[in-house]
Amino acid sequence: MGKKVAIIASNGGMFDAYKVFNIATAAAATDMEVKIFFTFEGLNLIHKQASHQLPMPAGREHLAEGFAKANVPAIPELIEMAQDLGVTFIGCQMTIDVMGLEKDAFVDGVEVGGAVTFLDFAKNADVSLTF
Repeated sequence: MGKKVAIIASNGGMFDAYKVFNIATAAAATDMEVKIFFTFEGLNLIHKQASHQLPMPAGREHLAEGFAKANVPAIPELIEMAQDLGVTFIGCQMTIDVMGLEKDAFVDGVEVGGAVTFLDFAKNADVSLTF
C-alpha cells in the first residue's frame, strides 16, 4: 500500500457515518491504507445496535427517502464494505471505559486502542480527516 488516510470519527449521526464510511471506502478502493479512530459519539457508528438507528439531522428527515431512491447503501452495508476493503476500525479505549461499554458491543473486527495507537499511524498519514 502506498498512501495512508487517518480518520477520526467523533460524531455519531447519520450524516457523520456517511461522510466517514464514504471517504474510507473510496480511499481503500484506490489502494490507500485507511484507519478510523472512533471516539465519543463516533462510537455509535460501529456499535452493533446504534449503527442501525443513527439519527438524521433535525429538519433533514426527508432525506432518508432520497438515500433510498438513490440506492445509497445503509450504514451496516458500508461498515461491511469498509472492512472487506481492509479499513481498520479502532475504538477509543478511554471512551469505551468511560462509557462502561464492552468490546462485544461493537461490530466484529474492531480493535480497541488508545490515542497513541492511532497517532502512531496518523503521524505518517498523507490525508487526515475529522468528522
